[in-house]
Amino acid sequence: MTPAHDITYLSAPAQVSMADRWFAIASIDHFWVRRRFEVFRRLAGALIPASREIAEIGCGHGLLQRAIEESYGREVAGFDLNEFALKHNLSCLSRIYCYDTCEKNPAFRERFDLLLLFDVLEHIADEGGFLSALMFHLAPGGKLVVNVPAGQWAYSAYDHAAGHVRRYSIRSLEEAVQRSGFKVTDWTYWGFPLMPSLLLRKLWLLGRRDQDEIISSGFDPRSRTINAVLGLASRCEPIPQRFLGTSLMAVLQPGGDAR
Repeated sequence: MTPAHDITYLSAPAQVSMADRWFAIASIDHFWVRRRFEVFRRLAGALIPASREIAEIGCGHGLLQRAIEESYGREVAGFDLNEFALKHNLSCLSRIYCYDTCEKNPAFRERFDLLLLFDVLEHIADEGGFLSALMFHLAPGGKLVVNVPAGQWAYSAYDHAAGHVRRYSIRSLEEAVQRSGFKVTDWTYWGFPLMPSLLLRKLWLLGRRDQDEIISSGFDPRSRTINAVLGLASRCEPIPQRFLGTSLMAVLQPGGDAR
């Protein structure tokens, strides 16, 4: 990873429940990162050209920002509190901010037509308060695209090391977002071909304690050949699919029963 451009500090950096080791392994060419973007393009890619301003909440080191820049030529404002990840952000066109969305900066009120929340919600203990804060940033008629890990059965030492509070089903995700005034308008499971590897990972990591070792063992493909094979296998499913998967992606819009 190489440092990108300047960070605009609107909030103080903070500790987040995400292992720094993950950022060292996750790259544009990682099979899971590539598959996640392919799923996004099929499910919600049409929202990119239709949106005036786009932001990613929890942008990390900019993998999604960079992919959108290269595929669509669009800027994606990136928000995160993890200074380590922000300092290694890979985006080229986009602005990045150290910013806590729960602070609701007036400059961002109803500003974004599209918000992206990829593999962040599972780290948040207070789902309701966090999602309600995102509503503040969403322009009228705007959309929120969420990606989360699926299947509580697959929760393992890897999830704990990565800072995951939970994994989701479509039912539990719908219940969570409805409480904050959102509704699911489209969704898909993905990663069905990878389900055996998640079960093996869960068994392999039993009893492990070292966080970096767990993240490396659970996420690093270790060679280009294995990365390529897993990439090919991951594509052996239709999108959208409503059966099972290792991840869940959904398009949300305001309209749920906030309570």
